[in-house]
Amino acid sequence: MLYAQITGWGRFLPPAVLSNDDIATVVETSSEWISSRTGIESRRISHVMNVDLAHVAAERALACAGISALDVDLIAYATTTPDEIIPNTASMLQGKLGASNAACFDLNAACTAFLYSFNMVSDMIRAGSIKTALVVGSERLSSLMDWANKRDSAVLFGDGAGAIVLQASEQKSGFFQGKLGCVQDTRELLAMPDFGMHAVSQHRPLEVSLDFSGREIFRNAVNGMASACNDVLQNSGLGLDDIDLVIPHQANARIIEALAKRLEIPMEKVVVTLGNYANTSTASIPIALCEALEEGRVKPGMTILIVAFGAGLTWGASLFTWADRVTPLGESDVALPTTDKSGLDLILEAIELRAQAPKQIATA
Repeated sequence: MLYAQITGWGRFLPPAVLSNDDIATVVETSSEWISSRTGIESRRISHVMNVDLAHVAAERALACAGISALDVDLIAYATTTPDEIIPNTASMLQGKLGASNAACFDLNAACTAFLYSFNMVSDMIRAGSIKTALVVGSERLSSLMDWANKRDSAVLFGDGAGAIVLQASEQKSGFFQGKLGCVQDTRELLAMPDFGMHAVSQHRPLEVSLDFSGREIFRNAVNGMASACNDVLQNSGLGLDDIDLVIPHQANARIIEALAKRLEIPMEKVVVTLGNYANTSTASIPIALCEALEEGRVKPGMTILIVAFGAGLTWGASLFTWADRVTPLGESDVALPTTDKSGLDLILEAIELRAQAPKQIATA
């Protein structure tokens, strides 16, 4: 029997830091207001494209696994902020890596997309369709934010990338239970309705702006994730005491704490990283996994639960067993072009560009 084992992992956070105090110089808010409601203290702002962040994370994951890009059969790229609509961003990453033997696809299930990809690719490996896959979550969410006018959503997000290598193994480890879902009648709670082909067909101005209903998202997120977790535990025959570590999507500290309370899981078992990075959407789970490994929180044989929710509203959970190795086989020296700009410099530039840009009328 084949198993889909995580053999490599890597993350990358751009160097420019944007603190809550920095944001307070741009919009009417305070560091205390942000941190008390979200648990976020700072986030990273990218000076490069989405795929550039993914490239560094992917190279680190490949080096960690001790394999070449030519060994990769499939690249699954989870993102809500692709650099281009056509062709897919996965093919751009393929070119940067030199992974010429890999099939490529992007997956958009909002913040749940990495978990969707992890489940789907693991099943492909277990079925014998492929042997080695690179699963990436990468975001440049700062490019979507209306920093000057939408405080409630702008303060929540940050940029970053994470990647894992999944390989076929006969060792009994890796993914063994998953649950995915979507509740379509809540799709308007978190949406960008004026940036897509529907706007084009109606000749409306294209508007890069996120509609966000925080209170309803909170309730639906906790309910959806708790239901998914209970389903995978029941289907696997495990109890909460069998779970060694929980890695949730890093959206909001209150949501994470409410989920842990609902499941009766102590916070000591929960990985929380959003204080330093904010919500990095599809990248948040692989970034948190990498940090847990670096901190020595992941041990051989551990049973790990990952869980997420996102726009749609999508939700999902996965159970997997960690294998023997918790240290990288190698390291990558791939790096981004440097910048001397701060996070505040970068968002001030974004605000100026948004103000100067005329509204583009969509044309079919």
